[in-house]
Amino acid sequence: MGGRIRVLHIIKSLGRGGAEMLLPETLKLHNQQDFEFHYIYFLPWKNQMEESIRQSGGRVTCIPANNNLQLMMRAGKVAQYIREHNIQLIHAHLPWAGILARRVGKICRVPVLYTEHNKQERYHWGTRTFNLMTMNALRTVIAVSADVADSIHKHKPHIKVPVRTILNGVNTNHFKRDDFRDSTLRKALNIPAQAPLIGTIAVFRFQKRLDLWMELAAKILQYFPESHFIIVGDGPLKEALKAKRDALGLTGKIHMPGLETEVRPYLAAFDIYMMSSIFEGLPIALLEAMAMNCPIVTTDAGGIKEVIRQEIDGLVCGTDDPESLVAHARRLLGDRELRVAFGNRARSRVIEKFSMETMVEALETLYRQSV
Repeated sequence: MGGRIRVLHIIKSLGRGGAEMLLPETLKLHNQQDFEFHYIYFLPWKNQMEESIRQSGGRVTCIPANNNLQLMMRAGKVAQYIREHNIQLIHAHLPWAGILARRVGKICRVPVLYTEHNKQERYHWGTRTFNLMTMNALRTVIAVSADVADSIHKHKPHIKVPVRTILNGVNTNHFKRDDFRDSTLRKALNIPAQAPLIGTIAVFRFQKRLDLWMELAAKILQYFPESHFIIVGDGPLKEALKAKRDALGLTGKIHMPGLETEVRPYLAAFDIYMMSSIFEGLPIALLEAMAMNCPIVTTDAGGIKEVIRQEIDGLVCGTDDPESLVAHARRLLGDRELRVAFGNRARSRVIEKFSMETMVEALETLYRQSV
């Protein structure tokens, strides 16, 4: 086939979620001599990744929709875009964009790939039902971890299309702690230069258990009272989490700077990266933290157990035993050499097994096979 292969990514929003963040990062590494990338999204107020995609060579269009019903009613406009731009392949992300893409792919007779970023148990039963019901209209389902692939097979045991695992990756050349040694972040947040700093980056949704995260922070403070904590992000639980922080009396200790497109200065400042999730796919923010030499303490939710090897790449506990995160954090805060060792091994782990270069190479091979 002559000329560049024209690929259209369809996703509900371009906010700072894990799936959304992958789009500009993979685009930076894609072979744009062989591929031309287009992007359609629907929530105009979640556009944080749009400029980064444009700067990296992608063509971005927002077709406004305020909810899932309106999104499904945009099939005609998406189909029109596909015809006008001679799109040859659709790559959809997350359930409702995926359901729409399958409908549009059938209308336009264009093959559709779909990346599943979460376990099926993560979704509302209605979303899960429609997502699974229409999966056989796809050319291939891409799972971001073996755990996510197993969940698909569990809920749809007789799926007729291939389910292929392509692990999420991170650009390890872009995420390097050494590039941010002179960060002024602590000064900006009025955090003493020598104060232990524990942080996380997350969308404020219930599965992240950030209310629990704050409770764990309060317990860590009992042992290391000079510590500070940062939660970078935003989401539907923002006000509830601020109220939780205030109720714990930690307004001056837990900093919530909001949504940040550039997270590397935060990761470079963290002495520990802590996650308390109840479930995950394969979290991009975790891989970014590891690439930035952050020592990790986390639950083993979802694909995390495929990334972190206990006592090698980080310290892990079960999702039903989050209190162990306090002990893990205490251990690391009390031993700087151990923190450095875990941080170095975390970066080595990402370079070896979760590089974005490997991910992009696998995607491009699949794109060529699918058109």
